[in-house]
Amino acid sequence: MINGVNNVTQVNNVQNLRKSENTGKVSQAADSISVSKEAVEKAEAYYLEKVAAETPDVRADRVAEVKAKLQDPNYLSNAVIQSAAENFLTSIGL
Repeated sequence: MINGVNNVTQVNNVQNLRKSENTGKVSQAADSISVSKEAVEKAEAYYLEKVAAETPDVRADRVAEVKAKLQDPNYLSNAVIQSAAENFLTSIGL
């Protein structure tokens, strides 16, 4: 029965040999990912929302000034409306 111990060692040697033979057969493939159109759109929406949240308010002092002027009934005249319309059209390039 003691003779069986030598056979176990021979089996281990064969297993180790097979392990070393298989290591040369490993092929490497390039990794890649793909992103869905929906994921891209959500990422863009998230970015735009973040930028909008970080952007400071539009000159609140000027907005308050204009609101006060519009509440005055004497402020709205044809000359003021005409001037505002011309400034608007000029600002958009017309």
